[in-house]
Amino acid sequence: MPCGYCSETTKRVLFIMLKIIGELALVGAIASVFIVAAQGTAEERAAEEAAGRRYMRTLDEQRSRTKNRMALASWDYQSNITDYNQERQLQVALEVADQDKEAWKETMTYLWHEFEDPDLKRMFEKYSKLGTAALPEDLNQRLISAINNMQATYAKATICDYKDRTKCDLRVEPEITEIFVESSDAEELKYTWLEWHKAAGAASKADFIEYVNMYNEAAKLNGYDSVAEWWLSEYEESDSEEQFAALWDQVKPLYQQIHAYVRRHLRLFYGDQVVSAKGPIPAHLLGNIWAQSWNNLEKFTRPFPDKPDVDVTAALINQNYTALKIFKTAEEFFVSLNLSGMPDLFWERSIIEKPQDGRDMVCHASAWDFFDGEDFRIKQCTTITSAFFKTTHHEMGHIQYYLQYKDLPVIYRAGANPGFHEAVGDVISLSVDTPKHLRVMGLLEDGPDDLESNINQLYKMGIDKIVFLPFAYLLDLFRYGVFRGTISEEDYNCHFWQLRETLQGVEPPAPRSEQDFDPAAKYHISADVEYMRYYISYIIQFQFHRSLCELAGEYTSGETERLLSNCDIYNSTEAGNALGKMLQLGSSKSWPDAMEALTGQRKMDASGVLEYFQPLYEWLKTENERTGEYIGWEPSTVQYCTPEQRDNMENSEFRQKLLKYSGN
Repeated sequence: MPCGYCSETTKRVLFIMLKIIGELALVGAIASVFIVAAQGTAEERAAEEAAGRRYMRTLDEQRSRTKNRMALASWDYQSNITDYNQERQLQVALEVADQDKEAWKETMTYLWHEFEDPDLKRMFEKYSKLGTAALPEDLNQRLISAINNMQATYAKATICDYKDRTKCDLRVEPEITEIFVESSDAEELKYTWLEWHKAAGAASKADFIEYVNMYNEAAKLNGYDSVAEWWLSEYEESDSEEQFAALWDQVKPLYQQIHAYVRRHLRLFYGDQVVSAKGPIPAHLLGNIWAQSWNNLEKFTRPFPDKPDVDVTAALINQNYTALKIFKTAEEFFVSLNLSGMPDLFWERSIIEKPQDGRDMVCHASAWDFFDGEDFRIKQCTTITSAFFKTTHHEMGHIQYYLQYKDLPVIYRAGANPGFHEAVGDVISLSVDTPKHLRVMGLLEDGPDDLESNINQLYKMGIDKIVFLPFAYLLDLFRYGVFRGTISEEDYNCHFWQLRETLQGVEPPAPRSEQDFDPAAKYHISADVEYMRYYISYIIQFQFHRSLCELAGEYTSGETERLLSNCDIYNSTEAGNALGKMLQLGSSKSWPDAMEALTGQRKMDASGVLEYFQPLYEWLKTENERTGEYIGWEPSTVQYCTPEQRDNMENSEFRQKLLKYSGN
């Protein structure tokens, strides 16, 4: 260990324990390194710090190469799911894990806790967490295989058509998604929901259990009690869970008003026997296979149906938009803000439409950084719809973040916290989706900007943005419980639906049991993607939006003439420059520093959400009072837990946390 500035006395006192039993493989443990602070002259300390800085540069170059190898192998597998590509990805992952493990051993020989340069200390601190490479090779291989298996199950899952049971090639994208867009047949929706959850969910339960066990082993080797604490550490705040709960408390009243209003319209549409007046809403009736956004109900629940509909999909088709034209349009928005256009390699190597060669691939839209400062891509099976018009802007927001921080050390090439990355693309979409911008783009004809039209537009946004919040929140509350062991594998599905009922007010379309595993029917569960980032992003994007709109001269808080919901920052270099400065920080600073750089605030705050939707909230309260709607929901009558499970859960640690973090 470098200790050039240690006195002889300190050297005798210093005790370093680095115990690696059987090269980590036999017991899967990484020893802790205990350091007694060393004292020395300023010159010796400076020399030690200089050595650490040189080492960081070398490590950064090495990490750039290994992350590039990993990204290339993952891209090849996800864009062409074959046994060969899966095996190759596994081998690369294991080789990189070995390299990371060796680098970690050297990193831990430095007394970085004693460095004076806060930036250098931050880099060392980030590199002091080895990640899943801490696992012995056999356990790491089991973890990678479990994730790959879940991803493959999800990507390859097919179901049979309700109307033609001999046609059994329906995938979640686009066929199942389109059924939930187009069908209003409750039995078809129920059948499709059940078949998809069987094919993509239940089939992954064994792999999920393996994944949890291996991932928790890795967490412990990195100094965390469980993966839950590991994930939460990315938010760099000791009270993150309390902060998440406080955000939910802010937006919950708005969600409950939307829920009551939608439930009434579904009851009128499907009848009292299908949708009750006071109970949770059946999940299969909400226009989305996961009931995470309810956009597809807008056509028969719109507050003012006589007002013209904003049908961007029809406009895109009528104007001969292609996938490429959608991508070029999104790029132009960023350029208008004085941000970066897409590099040539982006256009050469991205997959923006599903290849017609019959391959299996992960169609879920994703943006990729290959960590060489040049290669950035999007993988997306684009269809010409308003949803993909927004999704493309969102994914290109990730690319913009990559471009803005590409010159930082590799360890800093990430969002300020996981939610920041997701928020950046969405904050652009908030402008893109306004009637004002759509008129500029020629995708919406001129029309009145009256109160009723505005309520319609806000409602359309609300059944996308607001109804998503409890779903996004509960996915990781579920996984926190799983990782911590407060939810046992014998109770996975029961607890999952308890969360969905408590927070979201939805219920399954039919009784569920532990033979089912409904969480894995969601891509991010099967693909090991932390999901609280989406919850956070759907809050802070409105914080960002409010600040950017003020900078663009498009909004002043308290001014009734110009609504936050109709702000468009297109062509505002002032807003773009401010956004760019925040993006350039990457994760080199804590997220409160990044937040403050753009908004002047150091806390995540839902007041931007409430300002944006205030006219809708007031309208919904009045409307729900007029029709006598029950606000909230009574317990579901659909059985998803056995009586014994309910008894055991009543006083469980999971139940106490659920009550604490759900605001109930």
